[in-house]
Amino acid sequence: MQLDEITISKAITESFMRDFLEAMEVDVAIGGAGPAGMTAAYYLARERVKTVVFERQLRVGGGMPGGGMMFNRIVVQAEGKKLLDEFNVETKEYRNGYYIADSLEATSTICSQTIKAGAKIFNLISVEDVMIREGDRIAGLVLNWSATSLAGLHVDPLAIRAKMVIDATGHASEICHIVVNKLSGKLRTKTGGVSGEKPMWADRGEKAIIDNTKEVYPGLIVAGMAANAVFGAPRMGPIFGGMLLSGKRAAEIAIEILSQMKVS
Repeated sequence: MQLDEITISKAITESFMRDFLEAMEVDVAIGGAGPAGMTAAYYLARERVKTVVFERQLRVGGGMPGGGMMFNRIVVQAEGKKLLDEFNVETKEYRNGYYIADSLEATSTICSQTIKAGAKIFNLISVEDVMIREGDRIAGLVLNWSATSLAGLHVDPLAIRAKMVIDATGHASEICHIVVNKLSGKLRTKTGGVSGEKPMWADRGEKAIIDNTKEVYPGLIVAGMAANAVFGAPRMGPIFGGMLLSGKRAAEIAIEILSQMKVS
């Protein structure tokens, strides 16, 4: 068979646009394809919740691929190991309660399983703003190519509608900052704003992250390191069990809220 460059180009463009158009109205939109964002998407898609993830970087995984200081290994505790087992990521016990995983295997496998579950992941797309509707409820995301901001180009964005949004943008907690700065929104924190993460304390950070995974503004759930940043808890470094558990918890919260919306 003789290969034709135009056919190749059409195949890429047509298939991408079909998926992108389908992603413009979803049940849940997630900002950030790190471990928490992808895990949330996996559990949502598995329950047939229409889910899309937007990642600003070329690659997915957030801080996971880099492991600890570019040593491509991560650590999880027993609770996190259970989730890696579910994703079929190999772990090895280092000491009692500490398990090691290859950060690249974990990233690629979680990504693959999430897509196979039915979620859509788009990379190189940044969340620039949010859409709001009645009562200042978050009703969608405003998107642009990441390269647009990097190049300093004035290009107007596009928008997608979502019944729920999850901020899984990591330390930066970008979507929550948008709510505070552009809407003068009051988050469900002590100050009403983003408290900012505390210095590293793995034990406290891991214990706090599940409690901090919650609906922080109408229509907006915060997960992963963004949750600890919003509520002022410590960072944890290259232990990722809490990230996975937070993603799963965010999915559970979203499913609960969506079911209540259907009833009302």
